[in-house]
Amino acid sequence: MKDFTKILVANRGEIALRVMKTAKALGYETVAVYSEADADAPHVSFADEAVCIGPAQVNQSYLNISRIVEACKQTGANAVHPGYGFLSENTDFCQACQDNNITFIGPDPKAINLMGSKRLSKIEMLKAKVPCIPGYEGSDQSDETLFKEAKAIGFPVMIKASAGGGGRGMRIVKNEAEFAAQLKTAKSEALNAFGSDEMILEKAIMEPRHIEIQIFADRHGNCIYLGERDCSVQRRHQKVVEEAPSPFVSEAMRQSMGEAAVNAAKACDYVGAGTVEFLADKNGDFYFLEMNTRLQVEHPVTELVTGTDLVAWQIQVAAGQTLPMTQEQVQIKGHAVEVRLYAEDPSNAFMPQTGKILQWQYKDLDGLRMDAGIQQGQMVTPFYDPMLAKVIAYGENRDIARRKLMKALKSMTLLGVKSNRGFLYNILAHQSFANGDATTAFIEEDFADDMSMEIAGLTKFEQALAAWIQYLHYAQAQDAERRFWRNSNPAPTWLSFESPVASEKQNFDVAIHIEDSRKQAFVLQVEDERFPVSLLEMADNEVMYEYQGIKRSLAYAIEDQRLFMATHGGCCEVLDITHAPRNAAGSAGDGKIKASMDGAIVDVQIEVGQKVTVGDTLVVLEAMKMEHSMKADCEGEVTAVNVSIGDQVKGQQLLVEIALASEEAETA
Repeated sequence: MKDFTKILVANRGEIALRVMKTAKALGYETVAVYSEADADAPHVSFADEAVCIGPAQVNQSYLNISRIVEACKQTGANAVHPGYGFLSENTDFCQACQDNNITFIGPDPKAINLMGSKRLSKIEMLKAKVPCIPGYEGSDQSDETLFKEAKAIGFPVMIKASAGGGGRGMRIVKNEAEFAAQLKTAKSEALNAFGSDEMILEKAIMEPRHIEIQIFADRHGNCIYLGERDCSVQRRHQKVVEEAPSPFVSEAMRQSMGEAAVNAAKACDYVGAGTVEFLADKNGDFYFLEMNTRLQVEHPVTELVTGTDLVAWQIQVAAGQTLPMTQEQVQIKGHAVEVRLYAEDPSNAFMPQTGKILQWQYKDLDGLRMDAGIQQGQMVTPFYDPMLAKVIAYGENRDIARRKLMKALKSMTLLGVKSNRGFLYNILAHQSFANGDATTAFIEEDFADDMSMEIAGLTKFEQALAAWIQYLHYAQAQDAERRFWRNSNPAPTWLSFESPVASEKQNFDVAIHIEDSRKQAFVLQVEDERFPVSLLEMADNEVMYEYQGIKRSLAYAIEDQRLFMATHGGCCEVLDITHAPRNAAGSAGDGKIKASMDGAIVDVQIEVGQKVTVGDTLVVLEAMKMEHSMKADCEGEVTAVNVSIGDQVKGQQLLVEIALASEEAETA
């Protein structure tokens, strides 16, 4: 038995909070580590002790092994839980903990090293007779060899970073002509994300199910599986919705996959929580994909249907105890569905969002589990993954769980940053998902035309409501009695606003008519449309009103002259420009290419004097673990390149300047 009493959680956000809650419940003291950007984050205040481990950049803080080990020594923490991501699957970190007599709550370095390589793990799985996808996992990594092997496998093929995860360094190549370009991009992405551009190739199984098995092993020779999770709903290989059990898996298939997963774990002498991922075709045949040697983001759905606490199991196994259950005792009851709430804009190519969380509220509904790592007033920075929370619902069957999750999404309030709330809701409401038919191709095919991913401004009614709320807010501040409650109807008040729509702006004007001051009735006019509304109550950043005989409520927040209002999509933002000078022209198409957000320059693809056309990639910005291409917004000649590879830039910083073709012609 290992005797440890204080656990340092080498992570941040919701997973750090989730681990510490269980650790505290088991009587352990907890230590949080944080970067300078996370000084006010919830996990810092929740821990018994907290240590700042460096600047915001992950390589100087959450990936700084020596600093985290030092934090253990500072606080007397004699165990480390790595959470997921960051150093959770880093062999050097695990070894460093062991070398300093710190218990690593996870598997041994040997298993992490083996399963951290898609190439080596696949070779080992083939030896263990675990079903694998045909492909190439050889050591010759030359472009020529990879192309030759791809042709031998037959297109379409999947290029995958051997050390990768989360969809980075992964590309589907449909034909020979696009192989070289896709390989270059995948290698570059993998090298930036994982420090290795080693790749493997696999035959692409089109429209498969992504099924994973939760396994658990102790140091006494016991290894069991706790059912499966269906993670088929993905966008660019990033999981969006996860559920347990899978609507596709039969009891016989569950047993076959579970036994294969246990064999995979035993092949590497695995200890602790792990997940063996498979792809399953429409016939029910399944193939090994990879093994994750950590707790998964989606572990709550397994906990809910098996009645377990997997973090508690991790801690107990790390302390040398046997598994709390045998395989025969594992039972799956009910159904659980999880979605990942991100600070991103689905209508703008899922661009990650930064900003201050002005409102964060959700209702404590029956069957709802909210694993969140945010709080009101917190800044969402560009330095980390944009996931804000995991929203999970449990019910006695799949339909009930799905409806509860939809209700939870619809009733929550998140203002200050845009989110994917509406995107998630629409997925759950889609008939293919409701029927349990969604495969990995669901979002790209069945869901491709969903309105949540279309660039669209506010509806006229939303424009009217935004203007009205701003008007009422002004009235409150200036004494409503003198502001507009009059016996005779005054002339309408006209207000002008702008709202960001993708990379452009939507401008609109709204007239506020006071219809009946005693009944607090108004008519809101946008162009030729009129919307009669009545104010019922306005308090605590919420407006209660009646429209078309229906009483509704709407959350809002105002910060720095900007109004943030809850919509189905999540959050809209409008700026009152009634008294602002009118600009003759906007910034779109002016040749001044600015950073979309804070981040690091990872590629510069142009030089001064180069001719470019609209849509050409100029520089590549990395932020929130994703690469974003900054493209030319006009045709012309590059006159200035203000950044180099490796530069850290701020949002709206001027990166590249282009002389418009029309200007060049005039000069000539």
